[in-house]
Amino acid sequence: MHRSLPVRAAVAVLALALTTSACSGDDGSGDDAQTPEEVLAEAKTTFDETSGVAITLSTDDLPEGLEGLIGAEGVGTRAPAFEGTITVRYAGFEPNVPVVAVDDVVHAKLPLSSGWSDIDPEEYGAPDPARLMDPDSGFSSLLPATTDLEQGEQVRGGTDNRDVLTEYTGTVPGSTVKNIIPTASGDFDAAYTVSDDGELREVVLTGVFYPDSESMTYTIGFSDYGTSQDITAP
Repeated sequence: MHRSLPVRAAVAVLALALTTSACSGDDGSGDDAQTPEEVLAEAKTTFDETSGVAITLSTDDLPEGLEGLIGAEGVGTRAPAFEGTITVRYAGFEPNVPVVAVDDVVHAKLPLSSGWSDIDPEEYGAPDPARLMDPDSGFSSLLPATTDLEQGEQVRGGTDNRDVLTEYTGTVPGSTVKNIIPTASGDFDAAYTVSDDGELREVVLTGVFYPDSESMTYTIGFSDYGTSQDITAP
């Protein structure tokens, strides 16, 4: 028995509706998909507005014999302020130095010292870590300065791999990277990892950070957005 014309028409309309819905679903590939520039702009806003964030910085290829920043771990807040530990190579040593940076003063417990001292971090090839939270001269200043942006692959990450993370690559001028390492020069390759909720999770910078040295890489990680920590001078 043949279906009646009204039934066949209804089936055709339903099929068309389902096809249209599938093509215009929320898969991020439609007209509403963000450009890399828009993603990084959102990530900058998220970073600049958070109360605090856990920060790690590391490198595995500081050239032998070169004095400079090897690593850091701590909490940066919107004050701006920072409390944590910085590892530098200086005068042949690589001490882990407790640091508190607040009110434009960097306090450190230096090796062979029983108390806290005020230091100039640039003497150790490092920035004032508190200033790295500043929207105009800190980590987030890298994002709008990045050119030739390209979107990379999406991966799972974060706690229990619950987050969707996307990588974006581009080029940053040394004049901006100086905000992170004061002696940086030339252009730098940059790779950013951004979560699906607009959080900057990782920055990888490759280029010449120190005078008369080869290209090297620093990796900077961010987690625990919204951290609250009252950081005061020791």
